[in-house]
Amino acid sequence: MAEKETKTAEAVVISKSGDKSIKVAIDYKVKHPKYGKYMRKRTTFGVHDEHNKAKVGDVVKVSECRPYSKSKSWRLVEILKEAVTE
Repeated sequence: MAEKETKTAEAVVISKSGDKSIKVAIDYKVKHPKYGKYMRKRTTFGVHDEHNKAKVGDVVKVSECRPYSKSKSWRLVEILKEAVTE
């Protein structure tokens, strides 16, 4: 039997919401069905960050997993690009 492939996504960290938790956003564009204009949309979700490594502004890779809490059912896989700090 073939194993189910888990969903992965690249997202930007928008908030450190608590211990071992981050909030990430995926931005995308959709075409309006009637007028044809492209509109920006954003999906946000909670992610489990086991080692508290991610910071606001980092680009991260996340994977879908079992629910850790009511709002967290994704986990941090790796940090792809760190935020620029001055």
